Amino acid sequence: MGRKALILVEGHRGNGPLYVQAAQRDGLHPITLAGEPAQYEYLAAESIEAIRVDTGNLDALIRECYRLRDAYDIVGITGFAGDDESFSATVGKLCQHFDLPGPNPASIERCCDKFVQRQVLAGAGVPVPAYRVAENAAEVESFAAEIGLPVILKPALGNGSVGVRLCRNVDELAEHTSYLLGGKHIWRSSPRILVEEFAQGPYYTADIMGNEVIAIGAGEFGPHPHFVSRDLTYPAPLTDDEHNRIADVSLSSLRALGLGWGPTNIELRWTKRGPVVIEVNPRMPGSPVPQLVQLAYGVDLITEHIKLVIGDEWNLRRRHSQTAVARYLVADRDGTLDWIDGSRAAAVPGVAEVKFYIRPKTPIVRKGDYRDWIGHVIAVPPNRARTKTILQRAADLIDCSITPFANLDE
Repeated sequence: MGRKALILVEGHRGNGPLYVQAAQRDGLHPITLAGEPAQYEYLAAESIEAIRVDTGNLDALIRECYRLRDAYDIVGITGFAGDDESFSATVGKLCQHFDLPGPNPASIERCCDKFVQRQVLAGAGVPVPAYRVAENAAEVESFAAEIGLPVILKPALGNGSVGVRLCRNVDELAEHTSYLLGGKHIWRSSPRILVEEFAQGPYYTADIMGNEVIAIGAGEFGPHPHFVSRDLTYPAPLTDDEHNRIADVSLSSLRALGLGWGPTNIELRWTKRGPVVIEVNPRMPGSPVPQLVQLAYGVDLITEHIKLVIGDEWNLRRRHSQTAVARYLVADRDGTLDWIDGSRAAAVPGVAEVKFYIRPKTPIVRKGDYRDWIGHVIAVPPNRARTKTILQRAADLIDCSITPFANLDE
């Protein structure tokens, strides 16, 4: 038999390098199949084998895997959702075709449609915000009045908070409806807008492998009306009762949706009703969450996921417990990044990592979603009381220069 290979469908600017490194540590040869391999800079930087293929075409992926089997022993297949979580279902179908461990594609597809997900969860008695699905502006206006402002408008398909906005009054509602339906938002299918109650309260995220809740973190966002994550803290400051209630609701969500294989990330708000599920993501959470979980609990989610993918026995035992925090870095203006330097931030005691997602000469156009992140800082503070101080000090020490775009109207 040839060398053992792990197939990675598409890539990821944060998790991609982590999967590549973990696979290599386990003696596997990672091979990336991607529509545009050049968009993932780490592939060339680390000389990772990458093959151009239409990853939206299951038959094309199957043909390429058959071709690779002539030279390699393909022991596992996994991948990344990127902007389109349907890739996770495609990976499941690919695994089924080659009789390899993988997620249930039907469960993934049911989960990726936010309206269907809401229906399934509500039908199983899992607490979710009040919701309706609209196909035109009149329905949006009617459903928003029915639920009561403020409401959240979001595309039924998609992730990363793309197209998601809090609408606090009728003017904001009309403005964002016009944006979503007026041609500025890219729809992969017929437009469907989820009109949703704004569940107010602290934000938590539960990270699950299989049917085991590994970690619960607390998060904070930047200013409304957008939902751009700013700070993450693991473990979340919860009482035992609060932790157990979040874990119970999270596992109920898995059972309702037919999940329970591999990684799942569940977003919740603690409201007057207790924990309410905002979204179930049937995939590994993006960086820096895996690093935070490893620092806080000693569990390497990515390595253990790869073990599951290739049929090995995993070990989810927590090895320690400490606080780990991260701050996403967001530019304060649009323009072209001239240069950026994190050396002073990296020297702050307690800082574990400073990472930038973009390079000099990159144009920055803030959109009010995950694409606004230009990097992150991770810290392991000596005590929880110093968390905010360390993060703020490190963020303040990031040096950069951004030249505003020329005003073409002048």
